[in-house]
Amino acid sequence: MPHNILVADDDPHIREIICFALEKAGMKTAAVADGAAALQAVERRAPDLIVLDIGMPEMDGLEVCRRLRQRSDVPVLFLSARDEEIDRILGLEMGGDDYVTKPFSPRELVARVNVILRRARPVPAEEADDRQFAHGGLMLVPASHAASFEGKPLTLTAIEFAILKGFLARPQHVLGRDAVMANAYQSNIHVSERTVDSHIRNIRAKLAAAGCVDAIETVHGVGFRLGRCGG
Repeated sequence: MPHNILVADDDPHIREIICFALEKAGMKTAAVADGAAALQAVERRAPDLIVLDIGMPEMDGLEVCRRLRQRSDVPVLFLSARDEEIDRILGLEMGGDDYVTKPFSPRELVARVNVILRRARPVPAEEADDRQFAHGGLMLVPASHAASFEGKPLTLTAIEFAILKGFLARPQHVLGRDAVMANAYQSNIHVSERTVDSHIRNIRAKLAAAGCVDAIETVHGVGFRLGRCGG
């Protein structure tokens, strides 16, 4: 079954370019011009992924994502018209999975969409990873995409789950930023150091809210390693 993608952007030309590229890659698309319409479209039929422009008038993409995350973990790929780190960081901390800065390559956008969809898709039973990863009070079950801390469920995006799984698979190792992103993307897609830091910060915040204040430690000048993961 083809994936259903919702495209939300106030620029009709951008919407047309994105929809054409995604449909050429075998996906189905629906397009809306503002944030309120995006929320309504999700209510009518939850898409497999949303391509969401940050800079829409009236209700911007960040606010749309904030409202979505109150009730949905649908993957979000942000678009930003400005090459400003603050847009990207805020977008990722709101619960976005990735971002693309305008002007963008349609081929790169499709590649990033495919990466996120692969991470988010249900794993067939014959391919399921039936291992469980545990460290301190933290537990991940990849087969069901379930994460918890001391029994409290954690809501993680597909990218956050993959990053955390990479740490749990090698709990004693220090991982550089390239290694962290290789665990998450596993494809030849460049992401900035600030993107890595944003994902790490988001994971820390979610775990801290569950009572885990030492989930990921920074090793200055080297990278990150799994913390004690205690309460």
